[in-house]
Amino acid sequence: MSRPDAVAAEWRKALTLPATVVALAVAVIGPVALAGLNASQGDTGSAAEAAFAASPLLTVGAIVIGAVTMGSEYSGGRPVAATFAAMPRRAMVLAAKAAVVSGLVVAASAVAMPVALGVAGGAPGDLEPGQWLGVTVYAVLTALIALGITTLTRSIVVPLIVLVANGTVVSVSFLLHGVTPLARYLPDLAGMRLLAGDDQLAIDDALAPVPGGLVMAAWTAALLAVAGVVLHRRDV
Repeated sequence: MSRPDAVAAEWRKALTLPATVVALAVAVIGPVALAGLNASQGDTGSAAEAAFAASPLLTVGAIVIGAVTMGSEYSGGRPVAATFAAMPRRAMVLAAKAAVVSGLVVAASAVAMPVALGVAGGAPGDLEPGQWLGVTVYAVLTALIALGITTLTRSIVVPLIVLVANGTVVSVSFLLHGVTPLARYLPDLAGMRLLAGDDQLAIDDALAPVPGGLVMAAWTAALLAVAGVVLHRRDV
């Protein structure tokens, strides 16, 4: 099976998973609803700020997309065996899933952010391209990190606990930053300026958007590389 065929097969599988539909709903409806709530309560200044402040819910949906795309292979009869029989090159399987995850998250962001802006009372030009790009890049990289963790653990639950809880309940990275400033190079803190405005930063020495995005991308690439090696060496 060629690479385009592998990607097409993964698209078909992903779009037929009920969990993917739920994750897309979270990624799109969540930011829209929160932006509208923020705007109605006057919690943020402008419509763009209301939409930007709601973008973490896009990331939550992205995490679920990354997790279920691989985790579904290890549940419900473990179809992973059939997947590898059809596509023996396991690195291609992982690459195809990464392409699908990225495409789904970009599509969700392309819908969620403009609609969230409109619901908050803004016009299309109110949200700067750099802000939308930053939100999208952060969400895509986080989704790919979820994909990598799921590949390593063969569990949907682990990445959800690690990534969603770390971003919404208690941030282990933030706690580590209180011990050493090197924690700002951890993936979530490194990419913080892609997702949050200056008034929403949890740390004072956050990396600038471009360096932070590159650090986050390096973590993502390294994790997927390790996941690819492990996927190649184990039985299923």
